[in-house]
Amino acid sequence: MAGQLVAQDVTFAGKQCQLKAYVAHQGGGTPRPAVIVVHEWWGLDDHIRDVTRRFAQEGYFAVAPDLYSRQGHKVTKDPNVAAELMSKLDKADGIDDLLSTVEWIKSQEEANAERIGVIGFCMGGSYALLLACVSKDIKAAAPFYGEIPDDQQLQNLNCPIFYAYGENDGWITRGDVDRLAAALKKFNKRGEVKIYKGCSHGFFNDTRKDVYAPAAARDAWNKVMALFKENLGA
Repeated sequence: MAGQLVAQDVTFAGKQCQLKAYVAHQGGGTPRPAVIVVHEWWGLDDHIRDVTRRFAQEGYFAVAPDLYSRQGHKVTKDPNVAAELMSKLDKADGIDDLLSTVEWIKSQEEANAERIGVIGFCMGGSYALLLACVSKDIKAAAPFYGEIPDDQQLQNLNCPIFYAYGENDGWITRGDVDRLAAALKKFNKRGEVKIYKGCSHGFFNDTRKDVYAPAAARDAWNKVMALFKENLGA
């Protein structure tokens, strides 16, 4: 039985430092499927916290780890600062911190460790897709406009995915997105790549009125809900 929404900052051990994260769930003592929410290059900001609470309201144990924990838990709205923060995050370190997040989830009574999904946006989309290629604990992944791993890594994709992309994206190339769609077929992996017409990079972020596309964001959210319900439950 669901209780009142619980939302709080937590810390847990990573390989190199204490990791900060934001956690939200409905309480009640019943283990729930878990969703890892991976932030954009801005850091663990209010938008990502809001998305984390949305998953909790849908019945998930949601956790958004701060991938800038090694850099002092920084958050910014300045794209130049964001670019610097992202560039200083070694990809292997980011994956290690996400794997530490998976292990922490396994220790939580409110989480069902057998049903873990991941969603990420922008930089977080890159990590969400890569995590699904390296961890068999991930049962569904929803990367939004993130970088596409090479085919050798995609060959090891461990779960169904939904990849969301705006056709006017100025960061991720359409060629790479088409390569992902081809790789899913080539390697017989379950997944969908959806290209949203007229949308730009970051179209899901409702705090950025310059790129936010409400109709596309709603459709993408519904796609994610369907993917997670089928593969995680809740």
